[in-house]
Amino acid sequence: SLIHYKQIILQISTQIIHFQIFFLPQNLCYSRMVKGAMQLWLRAIFTLLIVLITEGHPVDITYLQSAVAKGAVCLDGSPPAYHFDKGFGAGVNNWLIQLEGGAWCNNATTCLERTKTRLGSSKLMLKTVSFSGILSNKAEFNPDFYNWNRIRIKYCDGSSFTGDVAAADPKTKVFYRGARIFSAVMEDFLAKGMKNAQNAILAGCSAGSLAAILHCDRFKGLLPPDAKVKCLSDAGFFINTQTISGTSHIEQFYSEVVNTHGSAKNLPQSCTSRLKPGLCFFPQNVAQQIQTPLFLVNAAYDSWQIKHILAPEVADPHGTWRNCKLDILNCSSTQLQTMQAFRSEFLKALNSLGPSSTRGYYINSCYTHCQTGTQETWLMDDSLVLSGTTIAKAVGDWYYERKRFQEIDCPYPCNKTCF
Repeated sequence: SLIHYKQIILQISTQIIHFQIFFLPQNLCYSRMVKGAMQLWLRAIFTLLIVLITEGHPVDITYLQSAVAKGAVCLDGSPPAYHFDKGFGAGVNNWLIQLEGGAWCNNATTCLERTKTRLGSSKLMLKTVSFSGILSNKAEFNPDFYNWNRIRIKYCDGSSFTGDVAAADPKTKVFYRGARIFSAVMEDFLAKGMKNAQNAILAGCSAGSLAAILHCDRFKGLLPPDAKVKCLSDAGFFINTQTISGTSHIEQFYSEVVNTHGSAKNLPQSCTSRLKPGLCFFPQNVAQQIQTPLFLVNAAYDSWQIKHILAPEVADPHGTWRNCKLDILNCSSTQLQTMQAFRSEFLKALNSLGPSSTRGYYINSCYTHCQTGTQETWLMDDSLVLSGTTIAKAVGDWYYERKRFQEIDCPYPCNKTCF
């Protein structure tokens, strides 16, 4: 319930405040290191509390027990799960499915570690989550999709729903079955009425957003031929670029993910027929061949990519980028130049897709990651805008073909609506 969420948030806030008051004055050498983190935590907690009180609405979890017999299970063997808020009124035959994010695991050790978290076991997932942003059921906060069937599929496979290894790992007892989870939940939704869909969107955040790209055409193939089907990627356009130390960290990592999960057979054949499977985890190598209309929402300075692709800890052993990654306002002029170069690489990868009349994109200059599922970035009075347009309006106009939207923001720090 919302009361439960508020209690948890207030408890965390109290602990952080106590830490600031009693610990920092006695340990001044740590003060600069943690001050920014504390401020961001408090700001995020306050914002989340406001959103939960005013815009979000709670949706209970559904465990798909029938999927276990099909081998469609989380890393620990538990059943997949989702949160389903049924459509109403004119939206009863419209479906918006959001794939949850949460990065990836790339080997037996990291995947085993995830079984002890909600990202590897449905036993550890929250029973209730708050729907807001593109999942909101209120017309004032989500005018184009508020009355659709809105679903968030939980992420517990670590492979962007692409893995399928027949047997569990004999040593760790870990299952690699992400692709089976995708198929099982889709079958369930079809039986629940999606077979009659008139409109449908496959969306996602982060690793779930990558999954929305990789499964986009497959999703369209499941639905009636006369249905309007499109895909929405939020913070899923991960690019293949080098780290600050000149290494190809993300390329190697993705290759390990694909090999560990047996993902190759579930990646778009239009890519795997040309490139090594690991390279087909990069949207820049896949999106051009996707036939289904696709909209890309992304920050050109995507905070996850800056932290884990450009300046991962392995490439920054002395932690010189730690404060910068925490808050872009802490970045030195040299670090900002490096981030501007990252933006150039990002736009180069985006432009390599070539022109498309059905593809849309909203590339802003905020330092953030995932923007459609949070009310403050999706649609509020003071939401960020690009070309005078909120993300909600841009996506809605694109989906209903009221207006094409293909806009790229000017370089940081020009957009003053960014938080």
